[in-house]
Amino acid sequence: MLKHTKISDPFVYRHLEDELKRQEENIEMIASESIVPPEVMEIQGSVITNTTLVGYPWNRSQVGSRISDELEMEAIARAKKVFGCGHANMQVYSGSTANYGVYASVLKPGDTVLSMSPEQGGHTTHGIKGNLSHDVYQFAYYGVNRETEIIDMDELRKIALTCKPKLILAGATFYPRLIDYEGFAKIAEEVGAYLMVDMAHICGLVAARVIPSPVPFADFVTTSTTKTFCGPRSGMILCKEEHAQKLDNGVFPGLVASVHMNEIAAKCWSLQYAATAAFKETMQQILVNASALARALADRGFRIVSGTTDNHLLLVDVRSKGINGKQFQTALHKAGISVNNILVPYDSQPDVTSGVRIGLTCVTQRGMKEAQIEEIAEIMKLAADHVDDNKELEKIKEQTTGLISRYPLYKENIFED
Repeated sequence: MLKHTKISDPFVYRHLEDELKRQEENIEMIASESIVPPEVMEIQGSVITNTTLVGYPWNRSQVGSRISDELEMEAIARAKKVFGCGHANMQVYSGSTANYGVYASVLKPGDTVLSMSPEQGGHTTHGIKGNLSHDVYQFAYYGVNRETEIIDMDELRKIALTCKPKLILAGATFYPRLIDYEGFAKIAEEVGAYLMVDMAHICGLVAARVIPSPVPFADFVTTSTTKTFCGPRSGMILCKEEHAQKLDNGVFPGLVASVHMNEIAAKCWSLQYAATAAFKETMQQILVNASALARALADRGFRIVSGTTDNHLLLVDVRSKGINGKQFQTALHKAGISVNNILVPYDSQPDVTSGVRIGLTCVTQRGMKEAQIEEIAEIMKLAADHVDDNKELEKIKEQTTGLISRYPLYKENIFED
């Protein structure tokens, strides 16, 4: 792999080598990241990258599409089987374009969307100021209860009855608890709105059926195919069969043009992998590890937002340690662990953030279990205790490197020439 690049562009090759080394030696706990299987890298870099196609299977604008048509139809069939949905669209390029695809399918400019507050978990494409979605549609927001830090369904209903949205959007980018999809669906039905669920972060957990699925309750379900799904950097949209034509028209010609067949082929492989016992075992262990880290950090004096986690990520309020999220993120980075600083609900210091978001997907993929999670928690405590002591953080990094070195990024050296 990369043997031709090594000769033709040493600069690019060297930087990719450096990135491989960084990933191998770092404890990756960015909640939106995962480790892609070698097969996905092979498929994305395969000869099917050469194809240029527009339209849907058996109705393309170009000839020579039979192989691609069969691959895309198989990916759709696998998605329907894995998620139990009526229809799937494979042509969106990411979780963000999946969201835009639904908007293009059922909304008109100026329509009202009710989504989670960006300060309490909502994604950029859920109407954050500065994003295209905010400029095109009218957004109203719901949030979490100040005391429980869990979505306040009563308040959600009140807001929905007041603003009468065309679309209610569930799902978040930093919400650690299960979502009451049935409750959302009842509210959407009451106000005559479509229900869309963005499950980009939890897609793999849903595919493995280790947490409840939004598919039976939502009109549309969007997702990226990275994060817990551990697949290519792309996206998917699932929907009820009654919305299939509307969705497909919204995606093409409403949103995208050329089809990225290398991504669709890689998604096809990933959907087969998502149906395996090995994948389910990994997803189950992610939940175990996330809960274990929440307990271990709480035991060490950190405050866990909402008290625990039900999925792959947890939010940690670090104010109890006398520091802020940015300080803790920087200290952990120096100690060899990657997290990202983030707002906590009703944050008193939004300019610097009071918390960090921690994901357990990558470390679980590398084989870590509860004993190693306990070690990570101790490293995090030490980093919090020495946020301004670079010498001490260097010592802590030696402990981090020793731990991660026992769990290879890939079991075989797939990057040898």
